Amino acid sequence: MSRLAVPVVVALCFVPAASAANSAGTFQVPADDTKALIAEGYRFKEAYKGEYKLADRYELRHSDVTVRDLTFPSPMTTDITENNTVHAEYFTPNRPGKFPAVVVLDIMQGNQRIARGEAMWLAQNGVASLVVVLPHYNQRRAPDSKVKLVSTNIPRTLDGIRQGVLDCRCAIAWLASRPEIDADNLGMVGTSLGSFLTALTSANEPRIKNVCMILGGGGLVDAYYEHPKAKDITKALDAIGGKTIVKRIIAPVDPITYSAQLKGKNLLMIAARDDEVVPPKAATALWEATGKQRIVWLDAGHITAGLYTMSVLREIRDHVRAK
Repeated sequence: MSRLAVPVVVALCFVPAASAANSAGTFQVPADDTKALIAEGYRFKEAYKGEYKLADRYELRHSDVTVRDLTFPSPMTTDITENNTVHAEYFTPNRPGKFPAVVVLDIMQGNQRIARGEAMWLAQNGVASLVVVLPHYNQRRAPDSKVKLVSTNIPRTLDGIRQGVLDCRCAIAWLASRPEIDADNLGMVGTSLGSFLTALTSANEPRIKNVCMILGGGGLVDAYYEHPKAKDITKALDAIGGKTIVKRIIAPVDPITYSAQLKGKNLLMIAARDDEVVPPKAATALWEATGKQRIVWLDAGHITAGLYTMSVLREIRDHVRAK
């Protein structure tokens, strides 16, 4: 999907970090209150306790950032062993303090370049950032596997998205447990595909306050049903009940389903006026449903939004540092 350019800062000089900070431990996610506004599929019915490992990767001296690799067990197991371990990269300012923190999610391409660039920029600007690898991507994909997070296999896609949300909820709990993190100032940043998982997680995770959705939206069935590329599919769907049935199937993974919960968040949306992948009407629908909070429109398409990289990064920085 989107190819937002990575900040030049990623290319700055780096050296391997000292091994003294390698660590392991446990963290917990308590069972959700039955009265909390959390969707059934994204709820922790029982407490989760996971063992994590944190290993040094780089100390970026000129950037004043340290990068570490984090792993922990996914709270949802699948038939693919590799997919049952969550992998993440932890970017922190290399100085003392209690920092705001965010989980950062990548685009559908999933090589983490966009997410790493955003995380690097944020860490340089005083925001700790955890880039979480979503299910069935990178280290979470078995050798030669063709399984993807989003595919025409609807049940597997719905399960994968559910797993991704639960993984991110665990990642937020891990951040909240860290001594260098301000647990009262947590958020999420997601671009393109990552923006949809960001919306679903943020709506169903009470700890999250600051939310940035870049090139995303909601009301997916209405937004895509009349899309020229969807004509062949919609003809078949019309024969079995049309929009009504599809909306019922898609509702658990459509951000607009959770607009009431997102109204209570500090929400920033960045959308492209000529987006050829996520229709602008999807961004408008979610913006209206979530209380018309701040939205920034780029005079660009989904790919050419990369021309606005630095202005987008500044918007993200200012938004997630707010308390």
